[in-house]
Amino acid sequence: MEISTLAMYHCLAFVWYFFVTYSITHLRTEERPSEVFLYGGQWKYLTVLNLVLQAVFYGVSFLADVLRLIKKLRCAKCVISSRDLLFSVLAFPVSTFVAISFWTLYTYNRELVYPKSLDGVIPLWLNHAMHTVVLPFAVLEILATPHHYPAKKKGLILLGFVTFLYISWVLWIYSVTGEWVYPLFALFSPAGLAAFFAGSLAVIVSFYNFGEFLNSMIWGQSKFCF
Repeated sequence: MEISTLAMYHCLAFVWYFFVTYSITHLRTEERPSEVFLYGGQWKYLTVLNLVLQAVFYGVSFLADVLRLIKKLRCAKCVISSRDLLFSVLAFPVSTFVAISFWTLYTYNRELVYPKSLDGVIPLWLNHAMHTVVLPFAVLEILATPHHYPAKKKGLILLGFVTFLYISWVLWIYSVTGEWVYPLFALFSPAGLAAFFAGSLAVIVSFYNFGEFLNSMIWGQSKFCF
């Protein structure tokens, strides 16, 4: 894909994610069900944090494209390294995890992750923007441009660290409020919850490996060309 076309795509993706994040964080507070007012606001939900992550990633990607267009190659190389690290370690595996885990649990029992009370608060298009569209965007990004993945050990350590931070955030909210971020967690014993978190980490690691496989299959081992 030409750099100018890629820049346009990344710009539009950034604007889209900024708009979706703005929309979910500016819902009319008087219409929200009581559970949304728990400690942490929307920032306790992985879905919302992922929207911010995607906006940051596409913003960095657009900046890299602009720097390449204006021939600032030294600066572009640094920004591209940051872009690739963001995509490989976080943007692809997290967006894939959000989409697949949400719709799997939603199909099984929506009350565990997305209570019916939210239907009157969050429009259908916004629900799909948060939980569905993120996956094709992630796949399209792999098809649009090659990404240099870090060494496996480094990538998995970073992914594991970020996962640990989010789990710690969830546990902290429970310790403060006595309520779980997702009703699903209340079904587990402490040992069961630990096993669930470990299983979730294994799943997101598998998505990391899948993204690396797709990138390698499509682009081979070639580095980003300036």
